[in-house]
Amino acid sequence: MEHSPTSSEHIPVTVLGATGMVGQRIIERLRNHPWFRIASLCASEKSAGKPYAEATQWRLPSPLDPYIARMQVQECIPTVEGAIALSGLDSSVAGPIERHFAESGFAVVSNARNHRMDPHVPLIIPEVNADHLQLITRQQFRSGCTVTNPNCSTTGLVMALKPLHDSFGVTNVDVTTLQAASGAGYPGVPSMDLIDNVVPFISGEEEKMATEPRKILGTLEADGIRFADMQLSAQCNRVPVLDGHLACVKVGLRQRATRQQVEDALRNFRPSPGSLSLPSSPEEPLVYLGNPAHPQPRLHRDLGSGMTVSVGRLQECDVLDYKFVVLSHNTIRGAAGAAVQNAELLVRSRLCGALQRYAVFDPPEQQKHL
Repeated sequence: MEHSPTSSEHIPVTVLGATGMVGQRIIERLRNHPWFRIASLCASEKSAGKPYAEATQWRLPSPLDPYIARMQVQECIPTVEGAIALSGLDSSVAGPIERHFAESGFAVVSNARNHRMDPHVPLIIPEVNADHLQLITRQQFRSGCTVTNPNCSTTGLVMALKPLHDSFGVTNVDVTTLQAASGAGYPGVPSMDLIDNVVPFISGEEEKMATEPRKILGTLEADGIRFADMQLSAQCNRVPVLDGHLACVKVGLRQRATRQQVEDALRNFRPSPGSLSLPSSPEEPLVYLGNPAHPQPRLHRDLGSGMTVSVGRLQECDVLDYKFVVLSHNTIRGAAGAAVQNAELLVRSRLCGALQRYAVFDPPEQQKHL
């Protein structure tokens, strides 16, 4: 069924990098969104001027909305309609384009690495560190702002570390990831490299996982973020799984804890209050699975419409204190869904000048968009 344009009260959203896989996921997440409407689709010069259906090959199982299919793709220039720019741009081009949009008065939410570690750019997981959004008040844009999502593997890891860090303190983390093929975008890793194989190298991934969690789990202070006092070591592997990043994690704790106490902390995770009423927030952002063979990508990546992170296989560890396995959907919780959720957090916060003229939405529970 064709989706008609939504009310003028809905906030207009520009999708940057709309023809890529993250862009497609963002478009999918915005369909019938209670707060947002897609106002502009932007991509490279070679795609500009074409109807969206001609500019890209839709690769998601959900059907492409006919209204979106007919929309003309535009260049990534901030003269397009929109108040929020949700960016699925590759990091090779994202930096200057996203900055130009923020300087021009857009609220930019980025999936790229370019600005994640900038001192005044918040690196946000709404359930974990919604308070870090205050950093945007220190940005030098007149009315726009920039907010970033973490690396897709960082997101699942941090969601699992958060309750442990709050309860016991985390001192050391050793993580090995088994990352899905979709994390490389389309067409991604050549099939002859990945079928019947594991590729034990993903450029830049290990460095991101060693640094980003310390910022996200850090403390907001007067002069910026005081990074969490922990050390992380990561090894990242590409595996022949379509969607869903798995991480095998070992942690050292600052305070002694029994296995049951650690499990209880994971099971009883309470997300940041700022995330609770957002349309894209799942009812259970973190679930503990007791079956020793869980979590598994094919079985659990779509929990919470792809926004729930699963944890299992908790055991005592002979090297550090405990070990466990984490699963998250890399293109939803780790990318497109996270971007939409962060945009919702921006709207609710009313901290960004670009969004203050819009009403703060309070949709009833039955309107939740998951």
